Amino acid sequence: MNRFSHIVISFLLAMGAMLPVAAQPARTMVQVSVAPRDGSFYHKVGDKVDFDVRVTMSGVPTECSSVEYEVMEDMMPAHARGELTLKNGEAVVRGGTMRQPGFLRCKVVAVHDGTRYEGLCTVAFDAQALQPLVEMPADFQDFWANQLTEAQQVPISPRLELIPESCTDRVDVYHLSLGAFRNGVRVYGILCLPKAPGRYPAILKVPGAGVHKFMGDVNTASNGYITLEIGIHGIPVNQSQAVYDALAWGALNNYPSANIDSRYDYYYRRVYLSCVRAVDYLTSLPQYDGENMFVAGGSQGGALSIVTAALNPKVKAIMALYPALCDMTAYLHGRAGGWPHYFRDRKDDAALAAKVSTAAYYDVANFARLLKVPCYMSFGFNDTTCPPTTTYATYNAVPSEKKLVVVEETGHYNYPEQWNVGWDWMMSFRK
Repeated sequence: MNRFSHIVISFLLAMGAMLPVAAQPARTMVQVSVAPRDGSFYHKVGDKVDFDVRVTMSGVPTECSSVEYEVMEDMMPAHARGELTLKNGEAVVRGGTMRQPGFLRCKVVAVHDGTRYEGLCTVAFDAQALQPLVEMPADFQDFWANQLTEAQQVPISPRLELIPESCTDRVDVYHLSLGAFRNGVRVYGILCLPKAPGRYPAILKVPGAGVHKFMGDVNTASNGYITLEIGIHGIPVNQSQAVYDALAWGALNNYPSANIDSRYDYYYRRVYLSCVRAVDYLTSLPQYDGENMFVAGGSQGGALSIVTAALNPKVKAIMALYPALCDMTAYLHGRAGGWPHYFRDRKDDAALAAKVSTAAYYDVANFARLLKVPCYMSFGFNDTTCPPTTTYATYNAVPSEKKLVVVEETGHYNYPEQWNVGWDWMMSFRK
């Protein structure tokens, strides 16, 4: 195994702890395969698309007690549904077309011996023409400039606690906390520093959604990188997982929507600023090489990668897989919106206008519009957590140098090859 492959594999193993829904799904006994009949996932508005359906067990066509299908635009209610009669395990669904850029999805559910098995296929219609529907507030950049100024008044005052059992002959591992926000709120993470004298590139690894324990990326650090893996909740990240499970079901349940009616109190204000301050800390280390600061993550972490790079000019390049928090209010305009899908079931309450206004200041699509550094993105068309309508529109809005890798069949997970390409591309900007 060459040195580059070892670094990538180490990075992937460490990232797995950050991405709770990033694992490739296990293969089931019965396979429901849905694919575009013409073999293409890319179409023009007005083209008609049909879907081939194949149901097999051990690769052999199998009988099912029922097979049902639905056709819908991305994350929208089904506009066509019905039952299928399989012939030699196969059938065809007439998918129709779209009249505007977006994604059309065919969902098939087959029942075999009382168990439901599902297959999806999603195809694009002029996806390159998609743009975010969220508008950038006129004072968006002033708002965030003021937040950054406020955050910078907080002493960063790092506190490091060596974790002897995690250290190796090449890497020192610390539980770290930083002053990042008002009222004494700190950001916590696991810092891995190469022991050998020298100056190294730095990688900030930002987490997927949830409440987690972190171990740190010792393997990547052992290959000549400073790595910092942070949490976002202002709590230590070295406790037992039982602590985080209790918080996830308790005080931090539904945290992505906390105080969404106030742009000053919304949960992600502290989160975004904590990421920025983590970069400030890494780039202040005497071991940092002064040039190469990278940020990477998936889902919520993909969102935080984009936000951090937009707010902190010290970032060199980023890797963002299926970013969340993109075009969140698009649901209010009849189009798929991004995780956490707060506006999917529209609530016409008295605070709706305030919630819409707040969301615009935190929408990742607006940060993407300000990117000045290279951005790698990758996602799949079957992702119903961070829908492709939102991620593709956000990618299209990025004005800086960028690279997109789409693996159409994937949902909210990634193959190792997507990381390999992203890592290689991101590191091509290392100086």
